[in-house]
Amino acid sequence: MTYVVTEACINCKYTDCVEVCPVDCFYEGENMLIINPSECIDCGVCEPECPAEAILPDTEDGMERWVELAEKYADDWPNITEQKDAMDGADDVVSEADKFSKYFSENPGEGS
Repeated sequence: MTYVVTEACINCKYTDCVEVCPVDCFYEGENMLIINPSECIDCGVCEPECPAEAILPDTEDGMERWVELAEKYADDWPNITEQKDAMDGADDVVSEADKFSKYFSENPGEGS
């Protein structure tokens, strides 16, 4: 099992989870984070830290697409190891539906 970052992170990018990760397995895209599944140790400390509730175990239904997304971008996006401010307007879009088709960006973030 691994943990995955889901659609709720898009255009929010809260990084509370990054601060608690003991293995620094978060990677930053332009408008979301991912967890590298080959680095995640399944400890679960990140899940309760996410204000958007965007982190879930990959064993839940429908998580395959998020594992695939993480595998695809883990080598291209920079590692992030320190907490940053969330994106502007994050609180306004945190529960918006269909954020992937509306906003997802393949571009890398800045990292830490």
